Amino acid sequence: MKEEEVILVNTHDEQIGTMPKMEAHEKAELHRAFSVFIMNDRGETMLQQRAAHKYHSPLLWTNTCCSHQRVGESNIQAGKRRLREEMGFSVDLKELFSFIYKASFDNGLTEHELDHVMMGSYKGDPHINPDEVADYKWMRPENVKKDIAENPDKYTVWFKIIFEKFYDYLVSNRAHES
Repeated sequence: MKEEEVILVNTHDEQIGTMPKMEAHEKAELHRAFSVFIMNDRGETMLQQRAAHKYHSPLLWTNTCCSHQRVGESNIQAGKRRLREEMGFSVDLKELFSFIYKASFDNGLTEHELDHVMMGSYKGDPHINPDEVADYKWMRPENVKKDIAENPDKYTVWFKIIFEKFYDYLVSNRAHES
């Protein structure tokens, strides 16, 4: 099986090539990625716990799902594909914002991503893929923020970065709705 490739981009999100995923993470090459946050009608966000056998960040909590776009796939198409693959359901997604971050792991790999953050709404229970996900839970964003501050080692490196921006987005949009 051929290793999945990521889309290399410049800081303007223009594609400049592709590279095997592992090589991009070894070389810390900037590549396109996405992060999905699913909310329910009680204002909670669905977190997933990564499967125990993942090559980095096993059993850590993170956003509902995240991954990399494939060549020719829109951000929304990629988010919906990965949501089905990891969590077993499909919903409409809305792209909120994008930003660049860089995060290093203990195993020598580095995430250097132009991340497209998306949000959707779902009321049911997921049908998690045990190859990808160990568990899930619903939490209010303010409780996630508090728990990250108290227990940072329970969360993925990228989630702590992305969640801060997602939380700020939620707070600023609530202020605009008032």
